[in-house]
Amino acid sequence: MEKLFNRSRIVAAIALLTVAVGCATTSSSHENMLAAAGFQQKMADTPKKQELLNTLPKGQLTLITWKGQSYYVQPDSAASNMAWVGRAAEYQTYQQLRLAKQLSNDNLMAAQMNQNAMYAWGGAWGPGFYGGRWR
Repeated sequence: MEKLFNRSRIVAAIALLTVAVGCATTSSSHENMLAAAGFQQKMADTPKKQELLNTLPKGQLTLITWKGQSYYVQPDSAASNMAWVGRAAEYQTYQQLRLAKQLSNDNLMAAQMNQNAMYAWGGAWGPGFYGGRWR
């Protein structure tokens, strides 16, 4: 019973640490994916660009039309007059990266759930990794 309690505490600590790290790196991770997809950081160097940038929601890509061209723009979280800017091709690449990351996270969660389920058996089918109950 004590081993099961210790294992549960270890698994809970790992899960909390994973959540904490995931929450702390969300915005930088998102901007890293934008950079990997080919988005470029551009400065709002005119008053009109600065005004447009101030109207855009933070942390969200927005499709805008500028001088007859379509762009995907997201304000930079660190700098107030900077934005991540890309075209349709970069947006498609970004969506593929997001999907790949989501699948990776899903696979990690499934592996953790399988590991937790294995620990719940408590060595009923043999010695297990640590010698089971009968050391």
